[in-house]
Amino acid sequence: MNFQFWYTLAIILIMTIVLLKEWFETELTILSALFLLLIGNVVTVNEAFAGFSNEGMLTIAFLFIVAAGLNNSGLMSSLQGYLFGRKNQTALSRKLARIVFPVSGISAFINNTPVVALLIPALKSWTDRMDLSPSKFFIPLSYAAMLGGMCTLIGTSTNLIIYGLMEQSGMRGMGMFEITKIGLPVAIGGLLFLIFIGPKLLPDRKVASMRALQENTREFVVALKVTSKYKDIGKTIEQAGLRHLKGLFLFQIERDGKIIAPARPDERIHLGDRLFFTGLPKTILELQKTPGLQVIHDAKLDLKKYDSSQIRPYEVVISDSSPLVGRNVRESKFREKYDAVIIAIHRNGERIQKKIGDIVLRSGDTLLILANKDFIKKWYYSRDFLLISQSDRVPSKPLKNQIIAVSTLVLMVVLFVLRLMPIIVAAGIAVMILLLTKTVTLEEARESVDFRVLIIIASAFGIAAGIKNSGVAQVLAHYIIQWGSVFGTVGIITGIFLITSGYANIITNNATAALVFPVVLAVTTQLHVDPQPFILTLAIAASSSFATPISYQTNVMVYGPGGYRFKDFLRIGLPMTVVVTVIAIVMVYWVYF
Repeated sequence: MNFQFWYTLAIILIMTIVLLKEWFETELTILSALFLLLIGNVVTVNEAFAGFSNEGMLTIAFLFIVAAGLNNSGLMSSLQGYLFGRKNQTALSRKLARIVFPVSGISAFINNTPVVALLIPALKSWTDRMDLSPSKFFIPLSYAAMLGGMCTLIGTSTNLIIYGLMEQSGMRGMGMFEITKIGLPVAIGGLLFLIFIGPKLLPDRKVASMRALQENTREFVVALKVTSKYKDIGKTIEQAGLRHLKGLFLFQIERDGKIIAPARPDERIHLGDRLFFTGLPKTILELQKTPGLQVIHDAKLDLKKYDSSQIRPYEVVISDSSPLVGRNVRESKFREKYDAVIIAIHRNGERIQKKIGDIVLRSGDTLLILANKDFIKKWYYSRDFLLISQSDRVPSKPLKNQIIAVSTLVLMVVLFVLRLMPIIVAAGIAVMILLLTKTVTLEEARESVDFRVLIIIASAFGIAAGIKNSGVAQVLAHYIIQWGSVFGTVGIITGIFLITSGYANIITNNATAALVFPVVLAVTTQLHVDPQPFILTLAIAASSSFATPISYQTNVMVYGPGGYRFKDFLRIGLPMTVVVTVIAIVMVYWVYF
């Protein structure tokens, strides 16, 4: 074990800690680790940047645009009625089945992130209308999309990364449906677990009463200042009618720097008091219309002066790459940048007892805002937000664009499955068809490509080369073989799966796939066996990041809208991982050994 071994191992460990602590953006952390390996002569310049021209990485870029063609055509919007239904008589398990099976099927051929992004607003509206608990549906939505992605080569970027690494290593890349024989049984088993066991493990946080409102996690907090225009100054909370508001709860008062909590019914209201309410978006917006109650952080806000046809409420979820992360609302200049006003903030069940202007924003925070009706068009594809939920649907394109989008996807799959051309060429042709037919505009194409994800993937390729060159891969492979061989081939497969899945739950699944690939390759080289079953094990395991909300982008997206806490993902995610692990290992062994 030479200097390069210990140097590389130290960088990997530091990178993992930084990613886990979320001290910096993911892409910055991984790119920095790559440059450190380059400085230490662990990788050459060509090896460090080979990922930026890798076929798998470039294919992912093309598939972002193909997914945009399907999404922007309005296809998903037209399917929403079929997914959710219009009746509320069926059992919860049947409702879940109606949602998760189609979502999983769609996600096998479309990038699962836009699928989830499009369905969250519709699912939220449906659960509100049907008086159902959203916390029973949003994690299943995310998991179903993840399970569907395991079933085909193009279902998730993780599989395409592994495809690119196989090609780069001189191997034959996996076919379109090669992983299906493992991924499909895993997906079916996972979906059945979600339908029949999931409801017992998921929380029930439906807001149905004032007591529930005080305890449930799907709440926003808004702070209002009492001005001289308020007619009930001097009256008690009870007399002012602020005690029994429908869907709202006055939980504390700030007066002259002192906190009065809980706010008792006989507490009198004074001029300058700051009243802290918790409640639902609609009721909070109605409360703002009360004369004399003013949003604290923005004295200029007065809902009555706005034209209701132009100003609309939105809910936005902050992404981990947003420039808003780590800055308080006042410093962020939110109003100037987005031409919008923050009304309230929801954070994973945590009641934020601060003035809105003083709150330091975090990734996953859900903001209730007022903005111009054009806000959705301007910021829908922005990397600042994971999700924008609006009252109006995104305008659909003509029916012919939906037909073109679906036909183009089918053509791309057929061209690759019949081995008429490589996947990157088939995807490139699909993109050109979508652009020439104006199913996707150039602007939409540019906005749909997540360059942040591409940087992570390309950088991870270089780090993977460093893990191989330094000998770290060979040493880890030796220990996997030593410990796993006690139980034979099953033990080694299990070891690879658990290491990959565990790592994927603390950093991104894309990076995990690239970093563990050289280790898997070293295992198969030392054992002198066919690497294919072990690589497919890696692919399934890297996508099995169910146990934490930070491990997969769709988990982050449903974290706020579902009203979840971190432990909710552990409660259902760990059993889900066990189910997926057992089925995957059994299928790999049964098919290949």
